[in-house]
Amino acid sequence: MAVADLAVRAGTSASTVARLEKGEAGVGIGALADVLVALGLVDRLAALIDIRSDDLGLALSEQRVPKRGRSSSARLRKAAAADQDATRGKTDVIDPDGAAF
Repeated sequence: MAVADLAVRAGTSASTVARLEKGEAGVGIGALADVLVALGLVDRLAALIDIRSDDLGLALSEQRVPKRGRSSSARLRKAAAADQDATRGKTDVIDPDGAAF
């Protein structure tokens, strides 16, 4: 099928079809969908947008998921408890000759 015929069937321009063939990133997903429908490859469109078949995307999202989250208030409580433990049982030592740095 000629590019011009495919463009007419898809309702787009021949230059858009040529850009799709080249794999340019600026072509809209709607134009791709129209071309796939015109070619009778609608099932390819469904496979293309299925996130379960995107191995790279799944691996990247797995890396971004926190293993275990803690709220900021829990961190503050833990820090306050550590400060209390560090100062517990200690009294200030006063030097009679003056303060020492």
